[in-house]
Amino acid sequence: MFLWLLAPAAYLTGSVSSAIIVCKLMGLADPREQGSGNPGATNVMRIGGKKAAAITLAGDALKGLIPVLAAKALEADSVLLSAVVFGAFLGHLYPVFFGFKGGKGVATSFGLTLGVNLWLGLLVSGTWLLVYKIGRISSLSALTAALLTPFYVWFLVGDKPLTLTFVLISLVLLARHRSNIERLLAGRER
Repeated sequence: MFLWLLAPAAYLTGSVSSAIIVCKLMGLADPREQGSGNPGATNVMRIGGKKAAAITLAGDALKGLIPVLAAKALEADSVLLSAVVFGAFLGHLYPVFFGFKGGKGVATSFGLTLGVNLWLGLLVSGTWLLVYKIGRISSLSALTAALLTPFYVWFLVGDKPLTLTFVLISLVLLARHRSNIERLLAGRER
């Protein structure tokens, strides 16, 4: 029974905003009030440079990775593991500690994939890197990786609840990147 506490714990872990904490510790402006207003690694890079962005990226990935590894270590079944995955993701998007205004979820979803299966995480990051190398647009890379992730989950893990969870995550990522998609279609995305 106590295993079901893993999903709420994953949400709380996801609610810790790496971007806000990193910016505060490094004496930078609040990322919700500067640049794009998004508390994520890309905006932190605009505000504070590569080092701050790298720390933010690592923090966001870890808050996806750690709850999944904990659930797997406790031998959570596939449904509970899916709840943990989605809980951590929702925590990043709607953090209870920061007024329910979080990031877009790309780095956290990467950490989730890495926790589910090492090869899955490597395939997702490889997709991001390949698309970025070709197009040099971070949002296009993230969107492509997000769209392909459910297929990767199905082929590498073969688990229906996890696949459906990553379909939902991909749809949410697309919705969160609506303005990026509009700029991509208009040829104005940086």
